[in-house]
Amino acid sequence: MILFLPLLLLIVYMFYSQSRRQKKWQSMLGQLKAGDRVTTSGGLRGTIVALKDDAIHLRVPPDNLRLEVTKASVVTVTTTEEEAKAK
Repeated sequence: MILFLPLLLLIVYMFYSQSRRQKKWQSMLGQLKAGDRVTTSGGLRGTIVALKDDAIHLRVPPDNLRLEVTKASVVTVTTTEEEAKAK
């Protein structure tokens, strides 16, 4: 029985970290607003123009294309502070 304890602790830790990551991601999606710069899971980077229930409209440079993608495809939100640090 004591041999299974480390395995059990590892499984509990993985479950806990995954649920924390999921909550953080859901919170990020709930805070999206027009003007935020985002990156999607497909690699598209753009600025949010409009929000719908489960979709967002992105303006994607260089031709300022307007695309509609699902909110669930948003991976990261980039703020102007983060962009300034990157440069």
